[in-house]
Amino acid sequence: MDEIKQLVADIKQKNLKPIYLLMGEETYYIDKLSDYIEDHVLNEEEKGFNQMVLYGRDVTVEDIVGHAKRYPMMAEYQVIIVKEAQDLSRTIDKLADYAKNPQPSTILVLNYKYKSVDKRKAVYKTIKKSGVVFESKKLYENQVADWIRRILAPKSYTITPKAAQMLVEFLGNDLSKINNELDKLQIVLPKDSQITPEHIEENIGISKDYNNFELRKAIGARDVLKAQRIVKYFAENPKDNPMVVTVSLVFAFFSQLLQVHGLSDKNPRNVASAIKINPYFVDEYLVALRNYPMRKVSANIAILREFDVKSKGVGSNAVPQGDLLKELLVLLMF
Repeated sequence: MDEIKQLVADIKQKNLKPIYLLMGEETYYIDKLSDYIEDHVLNEEEKGFNQMVLYGRDVTVEDIVGHAKRYPMMAEYQVIIVKEAQDLSRTIDKLADYAKNPQPSTILVLNYKYKSVDKRKAVYKTIKKSGVVFESKKLYENQVADWIRRILAPKSYTITPKAAQMLVEFLGNDLSKINNELDKLQIVLPKDSQITPEHIEENIGISKDYNNFELRKAIGARDVLKAQRIVKYFAENPKDNPMVVTVSLVFAFFSQLLQVHGLSDKNPRNVASAIKINPYFVDEYLVALRNYPMRKVSANIAILREFDVKSKGVGSNAVPQGDLLKELLVLLMF
């Protein structure tokens, strides 16, 4: 976040570089930075002659260099944005010669998504010297809820821990998808609102009662009836609740629980810090700690590894997902 803020501040102050290589698995910040350059470097009158958007699948590196070497018309800069630049991955290194001596009046932006340019390549090294290389890495899922809160705060919205967790469990760590859903909520909710699980359910369609978060909570509390109801709902809605995701999240829960068993200091604050969760959720782990001794936790981790393979269709002999989930529930809770 600090690096992004600094880049935006530099662009705002017209402290511009001739080449920006925006790369990495997380596309959210690549799009944000590229859009900021597109919107703010030139004024509306200058954009008509001096701003160009190209797509990697439609151009060659030679085309890009040809455009980049031109001079702006009645403006200090021209801006060339190459979207989907990863489509040029086989030839991108040809850009190294231009990067050694780039046109100072051209701002060339390369949106290289879903992966990164090999740092051993000449093009990476030369752009790093003459321009800016920004690598956008995926957040770990345990970091995403905090990211959601930080994104909402400047817009005068807050979110409950459970609502944030619902978004993470449904959308994973795809920041662009999460941001799109948050934008929808901000359209229907007035400023200074707190986003709740009810808002998530009503406007996004994620059930506040039948989700992996509630399933883990029910398993931890050994609430058999609630866990069975959720598993029945999952079995009836397999497309929205793939078993492979459920197994992965329950596995993560028991892995964290094993860590808690190993802590000498089980103070809630220390537990939250050790397993990297919001303190709001610590009580659920402490309840599970009483219900599952270390030996059972270890056994459950082994069971979940076995069902992870089965959920991917190996050795399950086409057993329906619902039946596998019911069997898994019995093995974990008894």
